Amino acid sequence: MKPQNIKYLHISTLLAFILIPLGGLTTDIYIPSLPAMSKDLNVSMQQVQLSLLLFMVSSGFSQLFIGSILDSFGRYRINIIALVIFSLASFTIAVVPDIYVIYAMRIVQGITVSLIIVGKRAFFVDMYKDEKLKHYTSLFSIVWATAPIVAPFIGGYLQVHLGWQSNFYLLGILTIMVLIFELRFTGESLKNFQEFKRKEISAVYKKMLGTPDFVLALFIIGFSYSLLVIYGMASPFIIEKVYGFTPVITGYSSLASGIALMSGGIISKLLIKKGLFLKINTAIFLQILMAVLMLIITSKYDSLIFLLAFTLSIHLLSGFIFNNAYAYSLQRFTTNAGIASGLTGGGVYVVSSAVGCGLINIFDIKNIQTLSLVNVVIVSLLLISILLFKRATSAGKEIPEHLVKN
Repeated sequence: MKPQNIKYLHISTLLAFILIPLGGLTTDIYIPSLPAMSKDLNVSMQQVQLSLLLFMVSSGFSQLFIGSILDSFGRYRINIIALVIFSLASFTIAVVPDIYVIYAMRIVQGITVSLIIVGKRAFFVDMYKDEKLKHYTSLFSIVWATAPIVAPFIGGYLQVHLGWQSNFYLLGILTIMVLIFELRFTGESLKNFQEFKRKEISAVYKKMLGTPDFVLALFIIGFSYSLLVIYGMASPFIIEKVYGFTPVITGYSSLASGIALMSGGIISKLLIKKGLFLKINTAIFLQILMAVLMLIITSKYDSLIFLLAFTLSIHLLSGFIFNNAYAYSLQRFTTNAGIASGLTGGGVYVVSSAVGCGLINIFDIKNIQTLSLVNVVIVSLLLISILLFKRATSAGKEIPEHLVKN
């Protein structure tokens, strides 16, 4: 079942796990630098935040469609080309500090990241089956959460000592290093190439996007992640401008947020044999409770301690819900792994970027009180999605039983 082109399966698996968090790393590493970029480039806060959203939108929409390309033309060569282009785009941002050049390169990065991570997620479906596959897919969100942990922590120190451009130099260097290992140790994982037939591919997309439980799982993932997206865009300005702390503190706060997200995923992994709805129903109840308490308490007590205490609780529960819905989506259609992987990954960014952009434009998030209100709005949308998801899974006739019970 394993293609001979894979030279070292264990090393290839490790490299796949290293590249899965690349999207989050590309987003989160310069979060502590947002205020400095705004000042250095002589642009507004909203213009700098737009660079985040452009990356997420381009990555999200491209992931929706590139799965069929990867299923037809393979993973390996596309991955190599994408790594090269991503690295060049990173160096361009660092060398040419112009906001419009940054916008263009962020779009390029979004597309190339999509090619890389969709292929790497599909790699696991190519190479592993049954319980082994379930084990690895349940680890995806935990591994993915390493980016929110490591990236802002490193980015805070880079900003203080070397400036915001150093973040993009680091991204370029890291991808070159991974590229060298990819060339040496990996190969093509796809065994059965599917002929690129537009009508047949369109039918697959139509089937997946017409499956209510799959689509609602994508919304659950997107709403869960949007809590982190909005915090990532708003927290540097609250922490550095309102509370007067340095970018290093912003990095530490994002580090704590990432640890909370990963902890939620780890807890979910430990409870993998528990019923799906027992887990997510409990989590959403606690998340609503935390969001409402944050709104009430921070109206009287405004400090970094309260910001972090409630944010970490909400993000831990978000990671828990995310992990369950993410694993469900990836395993829902195993016969078209590339397309399912692309829709799942794209759904995260499309929904979260749309929610983030919409709520940031509606609410001018400059303090903890407004952020608390936005959290309540998102958690309410998440609750509605979970209720509809439960109804859809009850009505679905082709849903594998193990996805709901285990």
